[in-house]
Amino acid sequence: MICRPECSSQEYVRNSYMHEIRIAEDLKAIVLEAAEKASLSVVTRVDVNFGQLIQIVPDIFEFAFRETVRNTIAENAEVIIEIIPVRLKCMNCGKVLHSNEFQFVCHECGSTDMKIINGKELFVKSIEGE
Repeated sequence: MICRPECSSQEYVRNSYMHEIRIAEDLKAIVLEAAEKASLSVVTRVDVNFGQLIQIVPDIFEFAFRETVRNTIAENAEVIIEIIPVRLKCMNCGKVLHSNEFQFVCHECGSTDMKIINGKELFVKSIEGE
């Protein structure tokens, strides 16, 4: 993103990291709702899983989450982020592959007819508190 001279640095950061900010805002809502249902007075830990294809930058996401939960019962919660690697199944030969790069080609038969098994997940694994 290119920031015009008249926009503030805060506006630049918000626009540059909108993906992480939006997910952090959604996570805040989930965490606070779960805490209320469980009658928690403080949230101490949040475990989240992101598939590699979600393309979250963990440090940016954690910063965004910290900003969204400021002045709430989750403001000091430890955030644990797990990235789930991409796992594919070749629909031609049936081989299951792991891919650290975004190349969806079967190493066995060369087919590009792939089904994504893992890598698109986005979920809260657990929320802890008192």
